[in-house]
Amino acid sequence: MTSAIQAEGLAKQFGETKALTSVDLQVPAGTVLGLLGPNGAGKTTAVRILTTLLRPDAGRALVMGHDVAKDPERVREIIGLTGQYAAVDEHLTGTENLIFLARLLGFTRARSRAVAADLLERFGLADAADRSAKTYSGGMRRRLDLAACLVAEPQVIFLDEPTTGLDPNARDQLWEIIRDQVRRGSTVLLTTQYLEEADQLADDIVVIDHGSVVAQGTPQTLKREFGRPTLEVRPVHHEQLDRVADVVADVAGERTVEGRAVKTRVHDATVLPAVVRRLDEAGIEVAELSVREPSLDEVFKQLTVTGAEV
Repeated sequence: MTSAIQAEGLAKQFGETKALTSVDLQVPAGTVLGLLGPNGAGKTTAVRILTTLLRPDAGRALVMGHDVAKDPERVREIIGLTGQYAAVDEHLTGTENLIFLARLLGFTRARSRAVAADLLERFGLADAADRSAKTYSGGMRRRLDLAACLVAEPQVIFLDEPTTGLDPNARDQLWEIIRDQVRRGSTVLLTTQYLEEADQLADDIVVIDHGSVVAQGTPQTLKREFGRPTLEVRPVHHEQLDRVADVVADVAGERTVEGRAVKTRVHDATVLPAVVRRLDEAGIEVAELSVREPSLDEVFKQLTVTGAEV
C-alpha cells in the first residue's frame, strides 16, 4: 500500500529541550493514524514539521512523495491542517468564511460559492450558512473549521486535537465527518487526548513520549500486548465483600476494593472458572462477575508512565 506520510529519523531540538528524537512514521494512503502522547511528548512538533511549519534538525519526511523540507510549497498544496482551536473569522458568516478561503486559493466566484454550499451542506451547517460565526456553538465552529480545511480538497489532513472542548454529541458528529472524509479517499493524521477517539477512528496508533516512539500498532494489538484484562466481582451481600477480596487475592495474587466490587488485573480470562469455583465453595452469592478487556486509556498509562518500549 502506498504511503501518504513517511518520516524517518525526525529530530528537533529547542535549546536544551529535545522535542523529537529520531521519530519514524508511516501512514498508508486512505487510513487514519492516531498520534498519541502526554503533554509535551512532541506530537505538535511532529505535526508542525510534517505540515512545513517547522524544519527538522535531522531526518526526512515525505507527504505523498514530496519532501517537506525541499518542496514545502507542493506539500502545502495537497494538505489540510486543523489546529486545536477553531480558526474561523467570527465576524463573517459560514458562507463568507469558506468563500474567502476559496478565493484566496484562486477559485472563481462561481466555484467558490458552489464549494462553500457543498461543504456547508455536508457538515450540517446549511441552515446557519448566513449567520455570523460568532453565533455558532463550539461544535458548529469546529465543523466550520474542518470544512475550511477541506476547501482545497486536500489529499492528506492533519487534525491536531480537533474535538477539544466539545460535548459528546458534537464529538460524535465530528467523528462521523472524519470517517466520511476517509471513505472519500483522504488520509488523516490525528492527535488527540481522548483515547476513545483514537480507538474509534484510528487504523493504527503511534505512541510517543519524551520525543521518541514507545509503541505502535493497531488499537487491538496495543491492548493485547500492553494491557491486561480486569476481573470484577460484585457480591449480592455487601458484608461479604472482604471474603470476596480474599478469594480473588488467593486466585489472582492481588485485588482492589472499589465501592461494592472487588477488581484485579489478570493476564487472561482463564482465572474466571477458578474464582467461580472458590466463591461457590465459600457460599458467596454473586450479583456480577465479569472480565473486561483492557481499554486504550489503560494501555496509554502503562506506556507513558512506566516507559515501556517495543
